[in-house]
Amino acid sequence: MSSFFAFIRPLVGGIVRTTSEMFTRLAVIGPKDIRAKRFGEFGSGSSISWPTGSGFGEKWIWIGEDVLIAAHVTLSAGMGPGQEMLTNPVVRIGDRCLIGRGTSIIGHLTIEIGDDVFTGMNVYITDQNHGYEELDVPIGKQLPNEEAVEIGKGSWIGSGAIILPGSKIGDHVVVGANSVVTGEIPSYSVAVGSPAKVIRQYDGNSWELLKKKNPNL
Repeated sequence: MSSFFAFIRPLVGGIVRTTSEMFTRLAVIGPKDIRAKRFGEFGSGSSISWPTGSGFGEKWIWIGEDVLIAAHVTLSAGMGPGQEMLTNPVVRIGDRCLIGRGTSIIGHLTIEIGDDVFTGMNVYITDQNHGYEELDVPIGKQLPNEEAVEIGKGSWIGSGAIILPGSKIGDHVVVGANSVVTGEIPSYSVAVGSPAKVIRQYDGNSWELLKKKNPNL
């Protein structure tokens, strides 16, 4: 029996893997799919890989052209299904973006992602945080605060990075892996850490390492 199982297992395993891969490719969401019609915009050449992450509020999410959204990515607008939003779009993803596997983009007010932005895996982007000021109310029950988020064109957001409300990331910016962005990052710079700080910036002629100027950075 064990020898038969050893013989048949590779064959059955291959069939299962091939079938799974085929169905995964078939399940990709493209512009002509019914699921794509839920979105406010879904540009030509764009796709959302299968399996998708959880999400809702698609009518307030705009996806540009030639965007690749990897598997297990959460795209949400609002707190739950059926919520009416105050802005439209709530989440806008520009053209030719790549959103890495396991990333979550959760908007309530405005999240603007420019053209040609790439993210690594498991990036978290949100424009809302819970309040904490009322000492007699649990933080999870306090009214949230919302601040718009912007990510400029041509930027790279490293794996595991967190982009918090009010963040304004310029054009052609590198945000290092596992960094936490809480404020403004100027264009043509590299930022790392928690909170993220600029360590390198283009000065018009070359990329300058800021630590050379200030060793305390």
